[in-house]
Amino acid sequence: MTPKDNISFVNSPDFSQLSFCTDHHPSRLFPELEESAELSVRCFRNDFSASRIALAVEDCDASLLNMNVTSEVTESGEIVVDLRVNHRSAAAVARSLERYGYAVERIIKNSPESGADDTARRRVDELLTLLNV
Repeated sequence: MTPKDNISFVNSPDFSQLSFCTDHHPSRLFPELEESAELSVRCFRNDFSASRIALAVEDCDASLLNMNVTSEVTESGEIVVDLRVNHRSAAAVARSLERYGYAVERIIKNSPESGADDTARRRVDELLTLLNV
């Protein structure tokens, strides 16, 4: 399993030269979605199974929206797979993926209302402080 093209966008100097119509534009690979979370998991090439990853995601009542096998390889020889799921909080999905034997590298939450969650949490903490007085 080798990538046909190196489509790494991390330090690509010609990223601005890509038009939206090209096949490798990041907006085309990962379209903007409000209620989603992105995860990066790693596994050995022999352990990679798209159907097992999808099953692990669906065990948490989530849907797998995107899956991209990147050209990134860790020092131990594991490949990195980027996922997008339709959950704002991907903690349950990450635990399920780990139960299936995949190591979760990072979780990116795409929730525009994360500030609202912090506000609600602060208000509940203030209420609990007042009730303890």
